[in-house]
Amino acid sequence: MRLKGKVALITGGNSGIGLATAKRFIAEGAKVALTGRSRTTLDAAAKELGPEALIVKVDVTDLPGMERFVAETVERFGKLDVVFANAGITQRTPLGSTPYELFEKILNVNVTSTFFLVQTCLPYLSHGASVILSSSIQNVNGRPGLSAYAASKAAVRTMARVLASELSPLGIRVNVITPGSVDTPLLDAANGGSYKALTRSIPLGRVGHAAEVANAVLFLASQESSFIQASEIVIDGGATGAPLGAPIYR
Repeated sequence: MRLKGKVALITGGNSGIGLATAKRFIAEGAKVALTGRSRTTLDAAAKELGPEALIVKVDVTDLPGMERFVAETVERFGKLDVVFANAGITQRTPLGSTPYELFEKILNVNVTSTFFLVQTCLPYLSHGASVILSSSIQNVNGRPGLSAYAASKAAVRTMARVLASELSPLGIRVNVITPGSVDTPLLDAANGGSYKALTRSIPLGRVGHAAEVANAVLFLASQESSFIQASEIVIDGGATGAPLGAPIYR
């Protein structure tokens, strides 16, 4: 078991990539604490994950609430070895019709709360701990209408490098996963449940699965990646690395 005896904290762990990662972590021997905003999906996650998981309803922008959650995690499990900052939101923010409040909200959830999550966890992180931040291929591809989301995910990728510099003396690693189109509730909502057109832009000819992203997170959480620091793993079927290999160009 690659995470035997480890304690992991996951935000946005009640569905999609976060839930798939929680399952993988538990299967590999970890104790897991996770957050979410929906009581319905949290209750469903609790049934799937069983007694090894601590599940708390809290918004990542609620800093006092997150401080209580982190403290409760350490009180219950005794330490903290892995932090996966997975929670995030996206909405269209087209130039010319975007309210300030929406732009600010996306940055607050995706960037500011991520920084303060790591800061809150820092006193409890063990030597050799792993911090994993979640970005997106929208940080490079310039998709119209997603300025706030793209900016937030680029910020997360850059922030990880700074955090890695600061935490290296403590033996703490900070790395980033950058998923592309992955079969999650968020992607379903954005595409009406149909991926036919989307897959034409992906060299491997399909969308990814949450479990495939979870495998990459598990690698970064485990000692198998012990000399990997300030790195980014792109999980997108080749969409950014080899875009001209996509079916649309064949």
